[in-house]
Amino acid sequence: MQDTHSGSVNSQSIHKHSLAALTIGAIGVVFGDIGTSPLYAFREALHHSAPSGGIQEAAIFGVLSLALWSLILVVTVKYVIFLMRADNDGEGGVLALLALAGRGIGGRKGLVLVLGAVGAALFYGDAIITPALSVLSAVEGAKTIPGIGENISQQTIIYITLVIMVALFAIQSRGTALVSKLFGPICVVWFLAIGGLGLLHISDYPAIFGALSPHHAVSFLASNGMVGLIVLGSVFLTVTGAEALTADMGHFGRFPIRLGWFLLVFPALSLNYFGQGAFAIAALEQARAAGVPLETQDWFFLMSPEAVRVPMIILAGLATIIASQAVITGAFSLTQQAIQLGLLPRMRIVQTSPGSAGQIYIPAINWMLLFGVWLLVVQFRNSSAMASAYGIAVTGTMVVTTCLAFVVVHKLWKWSMAKSLLVILPFLVIDLIFFGANILRVVDGGWVPLAVGALICLIIWIWVRGKRLIDTRENEGAMTLAELGKSLAKSKVARVDGTAVYLTANPQGVPGTILHNLKHNRVLHARNIVLSIRTASVPHVANEDRYTYVKVDENFARVTLHYGFMETPDVPNDLAQAIPAKDAPLNVMSTSYFMGKSVLSASKDEGLPLWQDIILIFLQRNAYNPAEFFGIPSNRIVALGGQVVI
Repeated sequence: MQDTHSGSVNSQSIHKHSLAALTIGAIGVVFGDIGTSPLYAFREALHHSAPSGGIQEAAIFGVLSLALWSLILVVTVKYVIFLMRADNDGEGGVLALLALAGRGIGGRKGLVLVLGAVGAALFYGDAIITPALSVLSAVEGAKTIPGIGENISQQTIIYITLVIMVALFAIQSRGTALVSKLFGPICVVWFLAIGGLGLLHISDYPAIFGALSPHHAVSFLASNGMVGLIVLGSVFLTVTGAEALTADMGHFGRFPIRLGWFLLVFPALSLNYFGQGAFAIAALEQARAAGVPLETQDWFFLMSPEAVRVPMIILAGLATIIASQAVITGAFSLTQQAIQLGLLPRMRIVQTSPGSAGQIYIPAINWMLLFGVWLLVVQFRNSSAMASAYGIAVTGTMVVTTCLAFVVVHKLWKWSMAKSLLVILPFLVIDLIFFGANILRVVDGGWVPLAVGALICLIIWIWVRGKRLIDTRENEGAMTLAELGKSLAKSKVARVDGTAVYLTANPQGVPGTILHNLKHNRVLHARNIVLSIRTASVPHVANEDRYTYVKVDENFARVTLHYGFMETPDVPNDLAQAIPAKDAPLNVMSTSYFMGKSVLSASKDEGLPLWQDIILIFLQRNAYNPAEFFGIPSNRIVALGGQVVI
């Protein structure tokens, strides 16, 4: 009895330890973006509330009320309570929702595919703006250092930001496993610090807690017309990063993320915003006493006592770097999913940790993001100008997420139309209001994420249509393997030792590579395997479901390997596992992999429009080598193909 009790205690302590570790890890990775919003969100919203005549008390209460209720309705209710239930075997994010919605309607098609592509495309716009805005905001805090800040020029701020960005993106190839262990503890300190900072200043005006009443938010919007909508666009900055709550579910789990939000993150953010509001009210009273209007200030850093301002700026810098890191790794993960789902061309994916499949590095995405960040910092030059570009990409992604969630609850969960609308429609209305408020800022810089998203959408659209057209052309008039087997029985074809593996997207037909091999080489291997690789609508496929093996005849066998959309294929190893024990095992040195290598030819008279042909040809030529992508030794590859008119 004593031993049993001891084992139970040990099990409970291990569970508590792992839960604590996952919660701290989630605080570091999941909440990095939303946790740095107090640096600029309240400041920008108050700035737009007073186009002339200075900031007023009603505006402070209105902005604060809008910020708090945005955190409650958008983050807490929509994401933490509701959307985190819509996971795909533990994974979340817009493409995981796309896979779930596709499962509900029987395939990724029509509007659902368009929504998924748009959501993924807009994420890249967010991935460029988040590092630029958050790090630049933190570095600008140096201007508030007494005796030093007035001597720091904006150009110096820009140089420091650019150097930090280069260093951040340069270390991505080394992996983030070691550094990420520090993310959680640093962010815990960050949230405790900003919560304590807010608590310190609430005493400046204790009545600030009255902003929790939603009537202040409604009254402000109702009485300020267009200005109210512009302010609402800035208030949305308080909830940017909410998408990460679902996107990182696979790494930490639903419960640790919820625990981190309710126990630390939400209270800390709320206290800090209350503190900024009370600090602004106190500043307003001083301005009135001096007979001058209250102008916009860097409320966050000015709240910090001078004795701790420099450490606070350093801590803010670390927090923004962590927030940037989370977005960068999110872009890597999203790209991997998009490639596996067939939305983007293959790219080189590097595993940076032997013990964690989620630790990946994609060089092409990494350097494109750095290029975009540099352009933004140089173009906008300060965080206030850049804040106008923020929000549109995030609100757009949120609208897409809500629409996909409707498909999931109605088609996959089988909720009635009335119940589905009752739950989803309020979220969609809130998202559309925020999206409309941010659209007003297109001219001021909001066009940037829209342009990035439109470019990515165009690439996805051309790639998906082009691949379908190529597959159709290559499979025109194709015979079945059984028909080919009968034909071979009547002819004399030379046989050679070894195994030939023919990769094809169409497992039912005869791969063109077999026909090319018979036509040009006039030989057939002793064993011939037609191999297809399929991406499932789940993130990970169990080992027992990895492959299917069908013996067609004495000449051919058909194998299909199944991978989740977050897995990296290892074709040689998994193919070896698919061979039945009664058959001879695969010999690496006597196995050749035949791959189709079609030469695309542009045509203005058929297929895609000529300008799309040119882009598709460029994408295909620059796609990552499929052999390396599938883990096949390059010295075992034989490429055969013909010309395909598109």
